[in-house]
Amino acid sequence: MALAPDQVAAFQHGYAAPQRPLSRRRFLKSSLGVLGVAGVGATGTAAYGAYEARFDLRVTDYRPVPRQWPAGQKLSIAVIADLHAGGPNAGREQVREVVDTANGLGCDLIVLLGDYFATHSFVTERMAHSEWASELGRLKAPLGVFAILGNHDWWHDVSGTRKALADVRIPLLENHAVLLGQGRQKFWLAGLGDQIAYRLGRNKFRGVDDLPGTMAKIHGNEPVIMLAHEPDIFPEMPDRVALTLAGHTHGGQVRVPFLWQRWTPSRYGDRFAYGHVVERDRHMIVSGGIGTSIVPLRIGVPPEILRVVLGA
Repeated sequence: MALAPDQVAAFQHGYAAPQRPLSRRRFLKSSLGVLGVAGVGATGTAAYGAYEARFDLRVTDYRPVPRQWPAGQKLSIAVIADLHAGGPNAGREQVREVVDTANGLGCDLIVLLGDYFATHSFVTERMAHSEWASELGRLKAPLGVFAILGNHDWWHDVSGTRKALADVRIPLLENHAVLLGQGRQKFWLAGLGDQIAYRLGRNKFRGVDDLPGTMAKIHGNEPVIMLAHEPDIFPEMPDRVALTLAGHTHGGQVRVPFLWQRWTPSRYGDRFAYGHVVERDRHMIVSGGIGTSIVPLRIGVPPEILRVVLGA
């Protein structure tokens, strides 16, 4: 799908991406220079990126072995991050496919990692909160479906997002933890508030995350899984947490050598951009997510649902 000339012109007058001094104008100039394309509307590149963003849904499997997770305590988790519901790449048909695919995995638990509706300037199919939430309300798992909020939810309509999830009975974990499972299979599922919930100025944010307060709600010796929208909290994560699940980065969204590191919305660059990260014997998995931000294209990072299996 090539972009129309008016869309191309609009791209070049956008805002700076969060947490890095890279505006749309600079992003387009640098990315197109790397790709050897004269403009964002260049048919081949735009068509490829639009196709990958809309039609190339994957299921990505991980089987981490954190030392804090008991051997033999099997748990499967489906992870949906950064839905950004709305066309052209995450419209009604695509959101329905995401839900059907996640249900088809038959996981014990489903978690949603925030950013539920599209906010970029090129939305071709808008979805009301009630629409995307109704689709997510069809998700089913034996241990339940739990959610956290992302920065776009906070920036654009946090009260509407909370209400939409509450209306379909999906509980939000905001600096809160719940004990799930039975008998010796119990574990804690914790969720953090967003780390850049309030924009204070260029590249300045204030979060609503409370990691110490969240950990204080966890008692006993059961293992802990932590949900965090942004992965940047990982260096502060206590050893008590067996696994952190994060999104936000979209895996870079445009994964081109020498460019995608700059396109990753993290103060750590590509350190936590995507995939299974192990540092100091602590584990985190960062999802590439479903939808898009700023530009409705994905290159080298197809939309994905994670299937994470522990204790296998």
